[in-house]
Amino acid sequence: MASCRAWNIRVLVAVVCGLLTGIILGLGIWRIVIRIQRGISATSSSTPTEFCRNGGTWENGRCVCTEEWKGLRCTIANFCEKSTYMGFTFARIPVGRYGPSLQTCGKGTPNAGNPMAVRLCSLSPYGEIELQNVTIGNCNENLETLEEQVKDVTAPLNNISSEVQILTSDANKLTAENISSATRVVGQIFNTSRNASPEAKKIAIVTVSQLLDASGDAFQEAAATANNDALTTLIEQMETYSLSLGNESVVEPNIAIQSANFSSKDAVGPLNVRFSVQKGASSSLLSGSTFIHTNVDGLNPDGQTELQVLLNMTKNLFKKERDDITVAPEALYLTNHCSLNFPGGSNPPASASQVGNSKACGFVVYQNDKLFQSKTFTAKSNFSQKIISSKTDENEQDQSASVDMVFSPRYNQREFQLYSYACVYWNLSTRDWDTYGCQKHKGTDGFLRCHCNHTTNFAVLMTFKKDYQYPKSLDVFSNVGCALSITGLALTIVFQIVTRKVRKTSVTWVLVNLCISMLIFNLLFVFGIENSNKNKTSDGDIHDIDFKNNDVPQTDTINDSNPTCTAIAALLHYFLLVTFTWNALSAAQLYFLLIRTMKPLPRHFILFISLIGWGVPAIVVAITVGVIYSQNGKNPQWELDYRQEIICWLAIPEPDGVTKSPLLWSFILPVTIILISNVVIFITISIKVLWKNNQNLTSTKKVSSMRKIVSTLSVAVVFGITWILAYLMLVNDDSIRIIFSYIFCLFNTTQGVQIFFLHTVRTKIFQTEASKVLTLLLSIGRRKSLSSVTRPRLRVRMYNFLRSLPTLHEHFRLLETSRSTEDITFSESDKAKESI
Repeated sequence: MASCRAWNIRVLVAVVCGLLTGIILGLGIWRIVIRIQRGISATSSSTPTEFCRNGGTWENGRCVCTEEWKGLRCTIANFCEKSTYMGFTFARIPVGRYGPSLQTCGKGTPNAGNPMAVRLCSLSPYGEIELQNVTIGNCNENLETLEEQVKDVTAPLNNISSEVQILTSDANKLTAENISSATRVVGQIFNTSRNASPEAKKIAIVTVSQLLDASGDAFQEAAATANNDALTTLIEQMETYSLSLGNESVVEPNIAIQSANFSSKDAVGPLNVRFSVQKGASSSLLSGSTFIHTNVDGLNPDGQTELQVLLNMTKNLFKKERDDITVAPEALYLTNHCSLNFPGGSNPPASASQVGNSKACGFVVYQNDKLFQSKTFTAKSNFSQKIISSKTDENEQDQSASVDMVFSPRYNQREFQLYSYACVYWNLSTRDWDTYGCQKHKGTDGFLRCHCNHTTNFAVLMTFKKDYQYPKSLDVFSNVGCALSITGLALTIVFQIVTRKVRKTSVTWVLVNLCISMLIFNLLFVFGIENSNKNKTSDGDIHDIDFKNNDVPQTDTINDSNPTCTAIAALLHYFLLVTFTWNALSAAQLYFLLIRTMKPLPRHFILFISLIGWGVPAIVVAITVGVIYSQNGKNPQWELDYRQEIICWLAIPEPDGVTKSPLLWSFILPVTIILISNVVIFITISIKVLWKNNQNLTSTKKVSSMRKIVSTLSVAVVFGITWILAYLMLVNDDSIRIIFSYIFCLFNTTQGVQIFFLHTVRTKIFQTEASKVLTLLLSIGRRKSLSSVTRPRLRVRMYNFLRSLPTLHEHFRLLETSRSTEDITFSESDKAKESI
């Protein structure tokens, strides 16, 4: 009857604890769901990106649409629908672009795989979207053969120009060799000595616009193999062509050319020409977005101005100063920004505009900087990087000029802050950026301002600092869990070391090392996971820029270096790998002790597992950091290839760089292997040992079931099975991911507490010592309050109840306390245990 009553009390306690746990988890999940719903409703009402439709993005207070849409919310179609004409089928084509046919040349032709025809989608004079006639190519011609043909002075340049335009219509297929060949052919078409027709040159402009859609890597490879000769020649020839348009303009999605004529008769004072580029609804250049004004007083940018250049020309002045300056006769370019040039050498042949006192000034606007491949400056962002080249046919001996410029860059101000910029020019001798004669000026209107005392190649290179959204400090839930785990792990380590001689079990060594690694990891996590850079505040205001420093930057995005955060990330990486390694070693040891009981533990087992537990993770971390540094050591921001900026932990890979991520190869992959092996061993031990019916067991079956459950939980905690919940956090659904995140946090932040209760509190030695302390406290309480008899008796009953809790299965050596079960293992295992 006494045993039945004791069993009923235990069942009642278990049911009550289960109900309380279920209620707490239910309330927690309910609270999470409510917070998720509130977060979704708040996001939907405050996120401006949902205001933009059809792929438009919210930047700087307005929608920036894709090429296929326009309007305030990107809801107005700006494309031609799928069409079929003359047997050729064309997909949707944005306005202003040529669409390639879906039909391609056959495998047996030199032009295999390239489109057979192209078709233009344009706007009529009345603003209606319409498709033009189909232009059919020649499948027996490719860019290499056309490059050979154009060398012949009698070659039909109109046909060659059309063929090149068709062959470059699909920019995704363009290689470095294709780019080099196409630029050489187009450069010859622009060559004034070839006297190509205006129609051939306009088609060549289309080709250049299509080339600028090719990948940046292909341009870098082309510039490296061709030594920039083809790109430089193309730029020079296009600048010369810009002087021959009169007052006309040619506008394509990635390039626009415009010129203006002005009179210089009897002019001795300044002659100012102002060129402006206005902001558009999309990133493409549109007709009507560029303006030229002559005989102006100065710059006058407004809210719609993206960049503006003022050429200050003075005739018959500063002759001596001009003679002291060597000026390169080349174009003016800008990466991320604007460029400007006056010729310092060869001038184009005299045209009708030069007869009398009429002079020409031409401008070329590039949508991006792919034609300007720098060896020192690297652009990593995808911000609008318009480049301007300007040229005048005024003789250098008759003029002295300077350049003023304002620029309002377009970038995502919610994610980036303007850090600095440099006013530079393109040095054609070194084919890179230089700062001679250029300086920054402080403005009051929010624009970036530059001034150069010469008219060589000009540019503004800007650098941005990413505005990271650093996470908030650890919440109370995480702090309490980690604090309890740190306390439990510290007590477990002390208990295991102090009582090791009494217990005489080799499991102590594995458990102590596991607790030490987990304790250090928790301490580093609590005190070091946050990046100290979060305390550095900056509003990205232009007035905070150092205007005295005009050095050429190395990249357009920078980050504050933090070696301390990198070191903490490496330590967290190491100690978490050590923890998982000791989880695996614990599983291996229990497998030898409980499954392979007929064979002793290997010789020097403790030394062997110690070298593995602490040495293998160190090798993994050292190789990871070494490989990343060897590949990116020249980059001052190489640390971010290893760790994150928002927290001191391994970097999360980009969608296109998962296979090269250190997080995958140095953490996820080894941890996955360890967890799979631990799960297999856990299932094996559970079936063959923990849940196997033993006919020699004298306890009741009900109590035996209780032992099995506790033993299973004890093994699961030491094996780190709860870390499997981390993989459930990878689901795409945000609400489900948050729920699993809280569950994962609950089980793993309290892992130290679980080890303390299951592997320390439940041992007989700990219970004996605790009973002595409890008896002492009870005796003191009895002396102080003799009148109160009920409470001491109740405490004695609780004490006896605690002492009557069942121990683990007789084969489970980790928590076994009885002397009889310590003699079960064979002598070889006993020697291994006594070695510690």
